[in-house]
Amino acid sequence: MSSETLTGTEHKMLRAVEVLERDLQGIRTGRASTSLVEHIVVEYYGTPTPLNQLAGINVPESHQIVIQPWDRSVLGAIEKAIIKSDIGLVPNVDGIVVRLNIPQLTEERRKELAKQVHKRMEEARVEIRNLRREAADLLKKEEHDGTIGADESRREHDHLQRITDSHIVDVDRVGSVKQQEIMEV
Repeated sequence: MSSETLTGTEHKMLRAVEVLERDLQGIRTGRASTSLVEHIVVEYYGTPTPLNQLAGINVPESHQIVIQPWDRSVLGAIEKAIIKSDIGLVPNVDGIVVRLNIPQLTEERRKELAKQVHKRMEEARVEIRNLRREAADLLKKEEHDGTIGADESRREHDHLQRITDSHIVDVDRVGSVKQQEIMEV
């Protein structure tokens, strides 16, 4: 049972790191990226639909995103959804496509985004630590019930700590890469 506990916990920790990576992709870095807009929800004939299901999104140059809807009647809804989202970009609609020009970030905005990244990293670390605590509690319960011995429990706790440490290192690596991207001029 204890190895199943550790395997499940390791899988959950890995997912926490993956979620962090996805979240950080949506933070603007001064460079155009489709991940900034692909999950914006557009009201399409009364149904909330992710933008990437309504249009082709591409990056023709480093400071521009072009959104080409498959149905031109949805251009107005896409424009409204982008304005309503919190990405801070103004859409230019020319009747066929929506263009988003990505301006250079100011130093103040870069610092603010770096703080957001740091906050999200800390949330991921806390999530990983909570998973460790839950698994440690299960291991203690198994030891108390007599399912596993004290020596095996100690080994499993040590293994759990190594797993936790490696995932915390992954969170730090992912976050520092994003912070470097943000601070690049």
